[in-house]
Amino acid sequence: MYARNDMPISFPGLFGDWEFNPSVVAIDIGNGVRWYGIIICLGLVLAVLFCCRRAKDYGITEETVYDMMIWQIPLCIIGARIYYVVFYLDFYRRADGSLDWGAMAAIWDGGLAIYGAVIAAYIVLQIFCKRKKIPFGAFADLGVMGLLIGQAVGRWGNFVNREAFGGETTLPWRMRLWTSSTEYIEVHPTFLYESLWNLVGLLLIVFVVSKIRTFDGENTCFYFIWYGLGRTWIEGLRTDSLYLFGWQLFGQPIRVSQLLSLVLVLAAAVVLVVNKRRHPRGRDALYVTKKAALAAGEPAAEAAEIAESQESSAAEPPEEPDER
Repeated sequence: MYARNDMPISFPGLFGDWEFNPSVVAIDIGNGVRWYGIIICLGLVLAVLFCCRRAKDYGITEETVYDMMIWQIPLCIIGARIYYVVFYLDFYRRADGSLDWGAMAAIWDGGLAIYGAVIAAYIVLQIFCKRKKIPFGAFADLGVMGLLIGQAVGRWGNFVNREAFGGETTLPWRMRLWTSSTEYIEVHPTFLYESLWNLVGLLLIVFVVSKIRTFDGENTCFYFIWYGLGRTWIEGLRTDSLYLFGWQLFGQPIRVSQLLSLVLVLAAAVVLVVNKRRHPRGRDALYVTKKAALAAGEPAAEAAEIAESQESSAAEPPEEPDER
């Protein structure tokens, strides 16, 4: 289901006859500077600034964040495009069955998938952290907050484009879009659902999860659980899902993002449980704690080992005397 991007948007159940009709093009130069791109850039800038402000809480410097973004930005865009093209491959075939490589590269015509960017970010961050000798979990815990900001802001680009909406509904917050000059549909504003879901996730990490973090990677586990659950629900409402090569499960086509979301939720939950058992309390295992201890001239690694042994001892039941 597609909506025209040159017709008004309205929310009749909330604002009556009030309509909003934004142009998808902000500056008419060349292929056009689109609002979608501007909004994505805004989300990126806000994410980087936020991460720089919080970097010291994770033992990371602002300079390291900027160094990382030099690699992340272009490679994440490429990853998002590749992911989209792979699951829409038939769209890029010519009549003779050959692939239209020019169309596949024409990112300005639209076609990005957030999970492609997340996968690319994971790979790039693994390599970057290994080279910089920084624990992956520590940097990832910082990065997922920026990711949530970028996702929350970026979804408003879908609003301007009149895309990524859900099925028809009669709920009070339904969004009215036009499919022709005389016909309209009233649908779930799934862009708004995901934006708000990501915002709530960010607030939970900032004010709750990060305060009780006991191991590097805990914020990251929460991100994949929270975002995965939300995306599983929201993806089920959308009308423009990417499908898994026509495969079916229980007679229904498999939505790629739903399947991947569920896998990530389960994997993150396992990692979270295992690491919480290894580090049930305290912040001694965190990179920022060890780095601070090292800067203060304390044997950080030794201190952490002692703390871990104490935790293990406390968890073990006392030995019973031998019966003879």
